[in-house]
Amino acid sequence: MDVNLDPPFPNAPAFRAVDLLADARFAARFRPRVVSTTLAVAWVAAGRRAAYVTDGHLRDSVHFAAGIALCQAAGCVVTGIHGQPPHTGPGGLIAAADPDVHSALLDHIGTPRGIR
Repeated sequence: MDVNLDPPFPNAPAFRAVDLLADARFAARFRPRVVSTTLAVAWVAAGRRAAYVTDGHLRDSVHFAAGIALCQAAGCVVTGIHGQPPHTGPGGLIAAADPDVHSALLDHIGTPRGIR
């Protein structure tokens, strides 16, 4: 299932699409996700997206390997979820188009002490 998160939001605050994604019952039934993780990360490398963020361990995931390589070759900032080198620490992934976007994401995500 795809969910459109682009404004305007004429039905807010009664309905907010982002609330669907945070609802455990909705997520259990519909499993919302990016259509293709490989494509989503490649879009960052191509300049079509500012960033891609995901949680979890990606070390042996074929779904991210090509996209991460594309981002790195394109000069994007690619780190774990808390700014650590990819495939280390708590896992996760931030693929950001540039250092400013990466820094802003780290500010929003929050970084535990000693990781960055």
